[in-house]
Amino acid sequence: MKIETAVSAGFCFGVRRAVEKVYELAGLGRSIYTYGPIIHNEYVVNDLRSKGVNVIDSPEELEGIKDEDAVVVIRSHGAPESVHKAVNEAGLELVDATCPFVNKIHEIVKSASDAGDEILILGSREHPEVQGICGWCHGPYTVLETPEEAREYTPVTDGPVRVVSQTTFNHNKFEDIVEILESKEYNVNVMNTICNATLKRQTEAEELSKRVDMMIVIGDRHSSNSRKLFEICEKNCRSALFIETLDDLNLDVPKSVRLVGITAGASTPQNIIEEVQKAWKN
Repeated sequence: MKIETAVSAGFCFGVRRAVEKVYELAGLGRSIYTYGPIIHNEYVVNDLRSKGVNVIDSPEELEGIKDEDAVVVIRSHGAPESVHKAVNEAGLELVDATCPFVNKIHEIVKSASDAGDEILILGSREHPEVQGICGWCHGPYTVLETPEEAREYTPVTDGPVRVVSQTTFNHNKFEDIVEILESKEYNVNVMNTICNATLKRQTEAEELSKRVDMMIVIGDRHSSNSRKLFEICEKNCRSALFIETLDDLNLDVPKSVRLVGITAGASTPQNIIEEVQKAWKN
């Protein structure tokens, strides 16, 4: 049996940047808080907690931080503008570890909404990245998740509509929704803000899952980009598995499985990927 791992599997630039920053801060002996889990991976979050890094989930929790030397880190998904203001008003040091590609979206929607545009965000409305983007809109905005919602959508104003997307949104779904919006002849200005790393992962997963007998996607259950990779793989491979760690994997597979493909979400540490690879090779 052979193993083939997607080239781009594992941490993306934005996630690696955020995680390395928190580990660096954790070694300084100061009180470190992340606003929400720094990434969607329990292994990493628990390891940071063991090093004294705490997680807060609301601006109200800032009031409970009494250490004036404390640092609050904005996670890679970003946070609403109001959270940034709350940290500053609390007199705490803010370290912004938002992915640069997400920060760019914040700048786009803030500028466009200040200019009077309605904002249309394509993504999962419960995802923290999308909630963060919403929090930088200074005017009307709408979140669309599916083509069905796009068909029912009507702009709330007669002015321009600026369209952006969650960086980890499914590229095919993005194109389907944009096609529907353009067919309605709305005054839309579309900006494809899906990051290149996401598109590359999804393309690799698509191609690899079509060639293998079994596909394994490694990622946290709360990771949006990992779930999207699994959605892609299970459409192409009859035997597709979504696991978080090696403990979730049953290595007893049919003899007919000759080629196993492995990919992993952008928040999956390299050591977990390597553990899965070694288990198959052994």
